[in-house]
Amino acid sequence: MFTLVASVLTALYLGVIALATVGTVSRILAGILLLGVTFNPVRRAARSLADRLVYGRRATSYEVLADFSEHMAETYATDDVLPRMAQILEGATGATTATVWLRVGGELRPAATSGGDPPRAVAAPGDTLPTIPEDLVVEVRHHGELLGALSVSTPANDPLDPARRRLVSDLASQAGLVLRNVRLIEELKASRQRLVAAQDEERRRLERNLHDGAQQQLVALSVKVRLAQQLTSRDPDGATAMLEDVQADANDALENLRQLARGIYPPLLADKGLVTALEAQVRRAPIPVQVRDDGVGRYGQDVEAAVYFSCLEALQNVAKYAEASQAEIVLTNEEGVLRFEVRDDGVGFDPDRTGYGTGLQGIADRLAALEGSVEIHSAPGQGTTVTGSVPFESRD
Repeated sequence: MFTLVASVLTALYLGVIALATVGTVSRILAGILLLGVTFNPVRRAARSLADRLVYGRRATSYEVLADFSEHMAETYATDDVLPRMAQILEGATGATTATVWLRVGGELRPAATSGGDPPRAVAAPGDTLPTIPEDLVVEVRHHGELLGALSVSTPANDPLDPARRRLVSDLASQAGLVLRNVRLIEELKASRQRLVAAQDEERRRLERNLHDGAQQQLVALSVKVRLAQQLTSRDPDGATAMLEDVQADANDALENLRQLARGIYPPLLADKGLVTALEAQVRRAPIPVQVRDDGVGRYGQDVEAAVYFSCLEALQNVAKYAEASQAEIVLTNEEGVLRFEVRDDGVGFDPDRTGYGTGLQGIADRLAALEGSVEIHSAPGQGTTVTGSVPFESRD
């Protein structure tokens, strides 16, 4: 490149010298002006030619963006979309490594990498792009929310120029909707996996409870009834006492089965509704819990069950972690949406750093299955409020 620039400028310089020896002042000034105006175009043309010879043909910014839009408009599996995006990014910038980052939970994950080994995930607890050790990193946002980033690393002898930096920024501005869709699909897959795992765990819990509780009690009852039959003729008083024990054991077994049934779907919830069922449960809480409702009536079985078990899960978290002295459940009906709040005066925590545990994630999954949502508001020393909402169709 430098040889070409030097050759052209030398020719122009010699032309100016020639004009100086035989030409007029106006011709000399014209030659100097020509020399100045020609320098930058010659330098750019030489740089482009050198890049073409060393790195091959690179697509223009228009071609890259058009190719990107064409690929994204086609229907690809989510496993294919982000790798194609990384390949386009690598080819357009001449990068040694191009990575598409996806924000999931509290971290940025390298969802697709082209031209090198994938980097490690980076913690991203807030809404600010964390430091990523690449030559250029551009955040990807959609409606103001940080969804991920595009990053490239280039050879030392071919650093990024302003044009290629703008190209990466333009690609990032178009990638927001793509990353949002991919993240929604990934979150849906993860939610389904958690629901399946929760269902399997619940089946195992029921099996253990039936085996260790009701089944053992029924076996003991069967043995006592047989013994009472044997005592009937030769020891009536002993048989009577044993039958009284059988009656007491049968009552205990019945109560255990009722408790087990409440864990599946409480009869009181089906008969009396959400408020009555929650009031019955909070009487057993280790701290005082008040239930307040504002015009809450009856709803579909799935809606009532979702809110009921979400409130109980939130109260269980209060008992385990909050160190609270009291709690409160507030139920409201707001234009086709059933809302609940579980508040406590405990130690609180930082949701950005702690994230959802198993219980809170279970609440989120349960409500999301009914197109509902959950929000956590907390701060160290200021207690915690779990707020959930579920759309409903009211019934009498």
